[in-house]
Amino acid sequence: MKKVSGKFEVRMQPEEISFIGTNGIQFGRMALNKTYQGALNATSQGEMLSAMTTTQGSAAYVAIEQVTGTLAGKSGNFALQHYGTMNQGKSYLKLEVVPDSGGGELGGIVGVMDIRIEEGQHYYDFEFEIR
Repeated sequence: MKKVSGKFEVRMQPEEISFIGTNGIQFGRMALNKTYQGALNATSQGEMLSAMTTTQGSAAYVAIEQVTGTLAGKSGNFALQHYGTMNQGKSYLKLEVVPDSGGGELGGIVGVMDIRIEEGQHYYDFEFEIR
């Protein structure tokens, strides 16, 4: 596995009016648009669904995004699946390449991505291989 790191910017746009479900859970849907910089020089578009509970710091989201650009000098595309939860402020986040989603020179890509936010800036650490 190869590991690369860099920065990214994300823009989220509400797609539909959120609704309030049972027990005050607020549901939302957002369009994602990202620009990755570094060894992953790419843009992405995706969809995110979220649920926020009435307990501060407890929520969850799932998302799928299509990434298109270059990765370590190879051009192509792949899809990422997000799964994230926060349990009273303690977070768990998993981003994984969707199996068999790679195209172009990134065909056969597998991997996982970590995201971190430091002083408002988003960073990624992407561990991958092309089989």
